[in-house]
Amino acid sequence: MKKYAAAAVLITFLVTPALALTSGTYYVGLDTTTHKCSVMTEMKASMKMMGKYDSKEGAEKAMSTMKECKA
Repeated sequence: MKKYAAAAVLITFLVTPALALTSGTYYVGLDTTTHKCSVMTEMKASMKMMGKYDSKEGAEKAMSTMKECKA
């Protein structure tokens, strides 16, 4: 029984950081100097926020439809 409990703790310990990398808030930012958009996890001061999303995929999909980001 101790062997299974130790395995469960080890798996949880290894999987938790991987889940943290894929979840969170993603932003589509427009660089006001180069006029190019990018998906990021933190907004920079020189960027104009174009949207806030729950997933990276959602942010990328939205960015592809923004006319400001197609230049």
